[in-house]
Amino acid sequence: MKILTGVIGVMGAIVIYMVVKNNLTPNNLGVTNGKLAQMPNKPNAVSSQTEEKDKKVEPLEFKGNLNDSKQQMIKVIENYGNAKIVKNDTNYIYVVFTTGIMKYHDDVEFYFDESKKLIQIRSASRIGYSDMGLNRERYNKLRELYYK
Repeated sequence: MKILTGVIGVMGAIVIYMVVKNNLTPNNLGVTNGKLAQMPNKPNAVSSQTEEKDKKVEPLEFKGNLNDSKQQMIKVIENYGNAKIVKNDTNYIYVVFTTGIMKYHDDVEFYFDESKKLIQIRSASRIGYSDMGLNRERYNKLRELYYK
């Protein structure tokens, strides 16, 4: 009985930790000197600015000017669904995507680099170790919708 109580206690603590972590916005988000945050040590993220091959994705090219590209990306985000645009600045959009069943939050950033006419992207899961490829799948779908 003591073992069962201990196991239930540990499982409860894990669930509470995951709920709290899932609802905390990471403090490393944003653009610093033209760069989005570095990749975590876990495989649950992708970025167009990383050199890590297993996490690398390609930036998207502007469609017209900055404003046209941002408006197109906002439409793409809205059409993708399960997204909340948290920040929309001149050259930066920060979105929280929520997964369907488990309601995990993933932080996705778009940096609109006017000098290169590229949209740099970073997509990372807040919790867990592996995302089962979800961030890459999301990137691929966003890319597909953007270039339609």
